[in-house]
Amino acid sequence: MTLTGKNLIAGEWLGETANGFVAIDAALNEPMTTKFADATEQEVEKAIAAAHNAFVGYSELSAVKRAAFLRTIGEQIMALGDELITTACQETGLPQARIQGERGRTIGQLGLFADLLEKGEYQGVIDLADATREPLPKPDTRLGYLPLGVVGVFAASNFPLAFSTAGGDTASALAAGCPVIMKAHAAHPGTAELVARAISTAISICELEQGVFSLIQGKNYAIASQIVTHPLVKAVGFTGSERVGMILQAQINERAEPIPFYGELGSVNPQFIMPNKLQQEGESLGQGLVASLLMGQGQFCTSPGIWTYVEDNNSDIFERAAIASIKASSAGVMLTPAIAATYQSAVKEWQSIENVTLLAQGQTSEASHLCQAALFATDLATFKANSQLHEEVFGSCALIVRCKNFDEMLSFVELLKGNLTASIHGTDADLNESCLIARAVAHKVGRLIYNQMPTGVEVCASMNHGGPFPASTDLRTTSVGSEAIKRFQRPICYQNMPVQLLPELLRN
Repeated sequence: MTLTGKNLIAGEWLGETANGFVAIDAALNEPMTTKFADATEQEVEKAIAAAHNAFVGYSELSAVKRAAFLRTIGEQIMALGDELITTACQETGLPQARIQGERGRTIGQLGLFADLLEKGEYQGVIDLADATREPLPKPDTRLGYLPLGVVGVFAASNFPLAFSTAGGDTASALAAGCPVIMKAHAAHPGTAELVARAISTAISICELEQGVFSLIQGKNYAIASQIVTHPLVKAVGFTGSERVGMILQAQINERAEPIPFYGELGSVNPQFIMPNKLQQEGESLGQGLVASLLMGQGQFCTSPGIWTYVEDNNSDIFERAAIASIKASSAGVMLTPAIAATYQSAVKEWQSIENVTLLAQGQTSEASHLCQAALFATDLATFKANSQLHEEVFGSCALIVRCKNFDEMLSFVELLKGNLTASIHGTDADLNESCLIARAVAHKVGRLIYNQMPTGVEVCASMNHGGPFPASTDLRTTSVGSEAIKRFQRPICYQNMPVQLLPELLRN
């Protein structure tokens, strides 16, 4: 199908593309042909107003009908066929198998929420009246959940499907009963338009108000500000850099009415290697950590960015294996030229820090948009003294922090900011030390992993994809799994209500 380059606003394709922007063919590092509109203030206003008008009807839609809507979205995404895969690969440089897997995950997330809605998972709590209770009778109280209202969602650069147009934030907001204003990422606007078409078709099939979903294109920063500060927007989901996330948070803080901002902003995902694990599996562990680091050129929010261990006679075996794997790695396509430039700048900055050693780099390339993997090493004192070493480098760059003893490893934990994940690699003989690390690092992460790499996030009821700042702006929430829906609902207690006035799920 031919891309329009326009915004989908309450069922209409609107916008002027003549002076718009183009996506970049990531592999070729060349502009693509389709121009995409920068949404105007009036177009964004129209989308938000339509979403607000659709809110009451959509929020009162039965759980079964909302589930059917989510499943229909999944079916329509699948019906896009190879065009979706081809477009996403071209705009991001990600391989076909990765995009196919991400499509499956996106549809799976929609299906997960549909299943939960059909099972009445979010029906609430019922405490019946007790007229005989002394000294006062107990009233009938029932705890239910109401959707918040219009939700603004910002697509992620690194997941064009699973964390973008119909990704986890959109799926959980729609499941909660909230209309969505989706701000597409300028790195993959064609992919966003195709998925938006699937959602629009699903809206028509399910006979819903078109205002339930709108897609906003554009590179104009004023668009983001308008969305997060609009009085009719009641919550925001964001995946991106800490810098941009903090700008949006500051703007939200100036609103007359505070609203929740669910931002995922950065994570270094520290890897703790215990002494016996280092002795028994040092070579394979070094190779395994590099393989995890290189996935998607390190452009995963769960990429292992910092590794630490207590130096001993086995350290060299581990480091030699990691160095060899890094040196053998080919330069890979990054998502955008801007991301590539930021990565290369961060690597150069680390090279200029005293007592930070560049152990290895991947194979060189003359192309400026490719990522050359890098592995650095330093000691705890240098890590402590240089705050830039604590920050996420978005790309396949990792830092080894060598500790002199186990007390230094515990001190390293105290220096860490919040993270999505941390992994402990150990054997049964390491359990005493592993226990101490686990107790300390649990307060720094949203997911603690044992003897597995951090890359990969299971979509299930027990998953937590969040963590202390800057991993997320609200450490009580997750953006992945069945609990994600709770970000876009609020509790309400009904007391002594006639059955006719109760929501269906709270009736006897």
